[in-house]
Amino acid sequence: MKKICLQGFAYDKQSSFLKGCALAPPLIRKFYNSDSSNLYAENGIEISPDLVDDKGDFAINTYFDIEDISTRNLTKGVPLISLGGDHSITYPVLKAFKKIYGPINIIHLDAHADLYDQFEGEKYSHACTFSRIMEDEIGLNLFQIGVRTLNKEQLTARKKFDVKSAAIDHWELINEELNGLPSYISLDIDVLDPAFAPGVSHHEPGGVSTREVLRFIQNLKGPLLGADLVEFNPTRDSNGITGMLCGKLFKELASKMVSQ
Repeated sequence: MKKICLQGFAYDKQSSFLKGCALAPPLIRKFYNSDSSNLYAENGIEISPDLVDDKGDFAINTYFDIEDISTRNLTKGVPLISLGGDHSITYPVLKAFKKIYGPINIIHLDAHADLYDQFEGEKYSHACTFSRIMEDEIGLNLFQIGVRTLNKEQLTARKKFDVKSAAIDHWELINEELNGLPSYISLDIDVLDPAFAPGVSHHEPGGVSTREVLRFIQNLKGPLLGADLVEFNPTRDSNGITGMLCGKLFKELASKMVSQ
């Protein structure tokens, strides 16, 4: 029985610094299936292919194709995981979620707040994603974790949108705020310190560890409706370190969804 839907977006046209994230989705699948590991999450659940309705990777002609594809792939009651691609994919994916679920709690793990109104003249840049999400009232609440690059414009936007921020080890406080309500995780791989995830376009020292991210996912309370893994740039990876990390994070997110 299929319990999770999976889709990938080979898209990085909204990246502001380096391209390369469009290469990530098939590689994340490759690392998830790597013979160097197995298909088990840390709680003992096997994320076998028979659990995953894999829709494949989609080449995108226009940005809003992402919303249309996600709407087709999203079925109420079946969690959806999206593989990016740059972080701009999250906005159209969540627009599809809103059609079915209405506003939902969003947990955003990232080195960057992505709250610019426009960036380099582009309102759909990966640096603007969460401004668009909050403008459209998709986020019932927005929790940001790991952000370490705030400037004045983004601090102002945080206040405007009433964004909540927390340290990753304060998962008890986030669970208290969620109060058992459904949520969505948007996980930008650069939330991790570059020592753990070198394969990203924007190296931002001072990030969290792999174990801290795993602990956060494993301790999250309440249903997880969906998630995305974004901003893995294989052209900057070293010996597959970040790729294997993405494969493991996919298993842990899937395990959380299967066991809820």
